[in-house]
Amino acid sequence: MAGTSTPFAPPVTTETTSTDTGANLDARVLVFNCECHTYDQVIALFCQFIPGMNTTKAFELAWKIDHDGEAIVFAGALAHAEEIAEKLAGGGLRVAVQ
Repeated sequence: MAGTSTPFAPPVTTETTSTDTGANLDARVLVFNCECHTYDQVIALFCQFIPGMNTTKAFELAWKIDHDGEAIVFAGALAHAEEIAEKLAGGGLRVAVQ
């Protein structure tokens, strides 16, 4: 994301995600920091393409990507993860499916 020094305080996590071993989560979508998108652009892409995403959670993920270099933004079935990754990549984000 453009400009690593943000005028924002670190976000306070409002939602925690746990993965149940019986949930059949086959894949994860990982987004990497690319220094070429604004927070607003990343938040908009996340909200548009990641099921159940809201602006608060999207901001938390964008902040994590900006400061840690990467974040897992989706976990689920492989086909669904690949579809989301393709859409996010189409928006210019650097992504990987694990």
